Amino acid sequence: MHALRRSTRLILLATALLLLPGAAVADRNTLILEYENDLFGGEDRWYTNGVRATWVRTGDPGILHSLVEWLGDHTNLVDPDKPVSYAYSLGQNMYTPKDITDPDPPEDDRPYAGWLNFSTGLGQLRSDSLTRVIVIAGMVGPASLADRTQKEVHRFIDTDMPEGWDTQLRNEFTLMVSAERNQRLWELRTDGGWGVDVNAHLGVALGTPFTLAGTGMTVRVGHHMPNDFTPPRIQPAFPGSMRFVPGERWGWYVFAGLDGQGRAYDVFLDGNTYRSSRSVDREPWVGEAMFGAAVANQRLRLAYTHAYRTREFKGQPEDADYGSLSLSIRW
Repeated sequence: MHALRRSTRLILLATALLLLPGAAVADRNTLILEYENDLFGGEDRWYTNGVRATWVRTGDPGILHSLVEWLGDHTNLVDPDKPVSYAYSLGQNMYTPKDITDPDPPEDDRPYAGWLNFSTGLGQLRSDSLTRVIVIAGMVGPASLADRTQKEVHRFIDTDMPEGWDTQLRNEFTLMVSAERNQRLWELRTDGGWGVDVNAHLGVALGTPFTLAGTGMTVRVGHHMPNDFTPPRIQPAFPGSMRFVPGERWGWYVFAGLDGQGRAYDVFLDGNTYRSSRSVDREPWVGEAMFGAAVANQRLRLAYTHAYRTREFKGQPEDADYGSLSLSIRW
């Protein structure tokens, strides 16, 4: 409950900032702060927490310019003559079994695991599409510092202490490449600023933390909607839009969507790749339903997404749900 109160204060503060006059700003940099937690769904279990900070810069391709040119020459994914954005992220994911007070949790429940990761990539947001390629490197195991993070947070908010981190996955370096494509299939806009659109997405990821492919659709309805493809999310959820282009004035939208993934590998369920560790039998197909809302002006975008995810491993007693809160700042 204390965590939810702090999240509520963050929402109120960000909302107050959104109400400030929205003067035009140079669209060069965007800072995105994301916080995901299962306490938004009332439980503390399975995918229990995710945090990430991302800096997106548009232009100045530097060492990645050759990749942009290659993609432009060999595919229709990006247009080298239009602005391309470059992103750098630092994040931490946290996974626990259902009962965190048990020092020796059942071996058929999700293992304790953490993931500290850094990513970099490029993306191009157009009026009707978003393309992104990302490379993510990280560490699983005690080196992720997830055990320390959860214990300190639980000590600070005075709630049940997690007792089973001694059983977590062992240290392992991870590397993954992912690519996503969002396409606006249909849209309707009125002279008064009202709008509705339907968007489809397709993504693949290949690597040691996750190997998967997924697709889905979302619908947005709102007033003076910013140009994006739903708010950002932390993988393995479909990532959404880091960068956004605001409407003529501050606006908002609500959205709903469905996503399906085929997962060939998930280190947080399958266990360590090269060392013995706890593991569970992974479900090869995972679905997710989501809904939420976003509000934005020329400077900021504040968004909340609530997701319902089907069972990810055999023996999981029920589906899971969690919330995702993000704040994007442009300058």
